[in-house]
Amino acid sequence: HLPSMRTPAAMIVGLVLCPCGLLLTLTGTLAPNWRQVSLVPDQPIDLILEQGIWDMCRERQSSHDRHCGQADELGYFEQVPVRVAQGMMPTSLVLTLLGLVVAALGVRCWQKEPRHLLAGVAGLVLLLSGLLSLVPASWYTQELWALPAPFGSTLVVGYSLVLSYLGSCLEILGGLALALSFHHCCKE
Repeated sequence: HLPSMRTPAAMIVGLVLCPCGLLLTLTGTLAPNWRQVSLVPDQPIDLILEQGIWDMCRERQSSHDRHCGQADELGYFEQVPVRVAQGMMPTSLVLTLLGLVVAALGVRCWQKEPRHLLAGVAGLVLLLSGLLSLVPASWYTQELWALPAPFGSTLVVGYSLVLSYLGSCLEILGGLALALSFHHCCKE
């Protein structure tokens, strides 16, 4: 009989979820908003400090007057969870790109049959990249209230941290979906 020309559903799921995960973790890595500090004593009531893993910004909510590149007077960037995130988030992004290239080669664009082994390997790489971004996001979340902040201020999770979480989870799910391709290798 003729070989089927259909790409397995698990591969399609992996190829949809992982680029979405990449976009979310990229935004989470670059945007300076892993944590928001508000109601800082002796500061205007509408001031919000946004802290990321690379930058800090202050914004007045009333005027939307925003200034980034703020001085790190409290040693926020010296903290281990921030340092770990600075190392692991970019590493995760590079691995995700690598995984997507391998996945594109494995899922077949120009062959009759997908290369299941290659797609499975890509799945493992993407799974690993998702875990690599999930670890710093989780650790940062656990330490969110312990990281240095002006005394008496209010701390909340920032959108960059949420996006990093979501991106990590999408990459893990997409990686698992692609890793299902190994099942096909075993059948052969």
